[in-house]
Amino acid sequence: MTTDAPQPPVADARPSTRTHHGDTVEDRYEWLRDKEDAEVIAHLEAENAYTAQRTDHLESLRERIFEEIKDRTLETDLSVPSRRGDWWYYGRTVAGQQYGIHCRAPIADQDDWTPPLLSPDADVPGEQILLDGNAEAAGHDFFSLGSLDITNDGTRMLYGVDVAGDERYTLRIRDLTTGADLDDVIEKTFSGAVFSPDGRFVVYTTVDDAWRPDTVWLHEVGTDAASDRVIFTEPDDRYWVGAGFTRSDRYLVIGVGSSITSEEFLVPADDLTAEPQSVWPRREGVEYSLTHAIVDGEDVLYIVHNDGALDFELVRVAASDPTGERHVVLAHEPGRRLLDVSAYRDWAIAEYRRDGLVRVGILDYATDAVREIGFDEELYAVGASGSPEWAPPVIRLGYASFVTPSTVFDYHVAQGELLLRKQQPVLGGYDADEYAQERVWATAEDGTRIPVSLVWKRSFGELGDAPRPLHLYGYGSYEHSIEPGFSVARLSMLDRGVVFAIAHVRGGGEMGRQWYEDGKLLQKRNTFTDFVAVGRDLVSRGFTSPDRLVAEGGSAGGLLMGAVANLAPDLFAGIVAAVPFVDALTTILDPSLPLTVIEWDEWGDPLHNDDVYAYMKSYSPYENVRDGVDYPRILAVTSLNDTRVFYVEPAKWVARLREVGADALLKCEMVAGHGGVSGRYNSWRERAFELAWLLDVMGLAGAAD
Repeated sequence: MTTDAPQPPVADARPSTRTHHGDTVEDRYEWLRDKEDAEVIAHLEAENAYTAQRTDHLESLRERIFEEIKDRTLETDLSVPSRRGDWWYYGRTVAGQQYGIHCRAPIADQDDWTPPLLSPDADVPGEQILLDGNAEAAGHDFFSLGSLDITNDGTRMLYGVDVAGDERYTLRIRDLTTGADLDDVIEKTFSGAVFSPDGRFVVYTTVDDAWRPDTVWLHEVGTDAASDRVIFTEPDDRYWVGAGFTRSDRYLVIGVGSSITSEEFLVPADDLTAEPQSVWPRREGVEYSLTHAIVDGEDVLYIVHNDGALDFELVRVAASDPTGERHVVLAHEPGRRLLDVSAYRDWAIAEYRRDGLVRVGILDYATDAVREIGFDEELYAVGASGSPEWAPPVIRLGYASFVTPSTVFDYHVAQGELLLRKQQPVLGGYDADEYAQERVWATAEDGTRIPVSLVWKRSFGELGDAPRPLHLYGYGSYEHSIEPGFSVARLSMLDRGVVFAIAHVRGGGEMGRQWYEDGKLLQKRNTFTDFVAVGRDLVSRGFTSPDRLVAEGGSAGGLLMGAVANLAPDLFAGIVAAVPFVDALTTILDPSLPLTVIEWDEWGDPLHNDDVYAYMKSYSPYENVRDGVDYPRILAVTSLNDTRVFYVEPAKWVARLREVGADALLKCEMVAGHGGVSGRYNSWRERAFELAWLLDVMGLAGAAD
């Protein structure tokens, strides 16, 4: 017996118009923006029902992939302990439980810098459970921890919880000697709250009506939040605000930044009611960040900046006179993008990017020399975790590659020795030698060489032997780099013969600051054409073919997906767009929407500039969906409570795509935010859904394990 194919929901066309720079645009689906409207919710639920029907045949594959992820994961495990004060802090996961458990155990003595080797099967002497995410999440469909900090004396803990997905956290303080919460409750904070060094105060931030962190507050522990004092407010809508203490505990640093300009203020940590003092007054286009050190008995600031230095340089100034003489420590070096410097008592950690990869080195205060820590693999991702301790003998590093599972090292600075502390267990007999990784270069329309990172399973043959199913990922905005890291979930694709690739397109930060500059504002189209050029290059090499090539990107990478669907619909068999920024022009035109004004530095200001308006209109995916185009299959994934990219953007986009006959699906999480569902098992199921859909598009839904 046959059944009728499910029919997609049809959104009502309710035309509204907007006019800017003499251009009037009719928008038939803007009414979907009102999530308080019962009809809107009903439409989203109908979209979910339709997507469930259309993907029902993949249920067994989804379950199989979920089980593969779970079976490869050591579900009951412990992280490598990190020392703070008299305690080792670490996390636990327990099989069957969605969230982590935060724990600590006492150090053996003050010279104890070797983290204890913990086993899931053995009790930890003196263990204290600080916060059980599963207990905190009980009764909620969503749970996220936005702040977690411990006083220096180890007696109190603050934590901020979001149970809606809107990134607004309720802050509480726990007495760690009794396990009971104090009466202090602070609603609607932003993430990143911290204790003052003496533990008497909490410093936290809140947001304005546009959901922009704009105000830094001081809360005295044990008092009513209504009496909290404002330390700093930033009135300019283009700037975000954040705050934290230097590792030396000498200063509170208040950071103010847009995409292109920053300013930092210092407040003495022992006088938090003092007026914040600007380090360098802000200048349009100049970015900087600082770290405090004591060198030869003098308070100094190490400042990473781009004033006349495109890829940034490092200078040292007197903390008492930061606008005075600058001592150049690491001069600007084109092609070496200096990312961060973090000071400790005896040395500093420098992180920088060269040849598309992050490097980590130790900065010697006496000689200004950097000793780089070397790694052997062609492709890898590495970063320093940033110990809160002022004078540790070691630094903690996180390392991974496409084929090397996440690895924790301690680097002993004095001895120059890299100490392996733990490598992520991958159960089921994972052998890194069965997989290969490589970087190739594609050529863009203007001749620019675009790096492409690939990984595949060797048993399916060498790349280029025959066209293979290939999963191409991209982002390309905000100078954010996509690193060649490890993924357990990805193994379910590789083991079915899929090649995974990252297109490191312009607009990201992989190749330095100019790489970013060449993919933003009125050069944004480079991001899209780079991705298309990479796809075509992979086809021309014989690595894949258009009927076996799928693409994926999220957030601003979702904009990339929408743009390439319009630019080169014949190049891809399917596209996954997660929380996609596909109605970019509508959003950036409306300064009343969250974060819009901040975004003008990234995309341009179409409200006041007709050239920017015309340029954005030429690529905004929603407004460039065309009739008569054979679009690839599209899966758009979004969340109702996302405050960064509203659900309405993919909802409108899918409705418009359907008008021109595209096979487009919308999946909307009704209780989640920008990061999607919460809880590790929920996240695994979500990923299994997306991977099963991609495998189906590539004709591999029935591929053997």
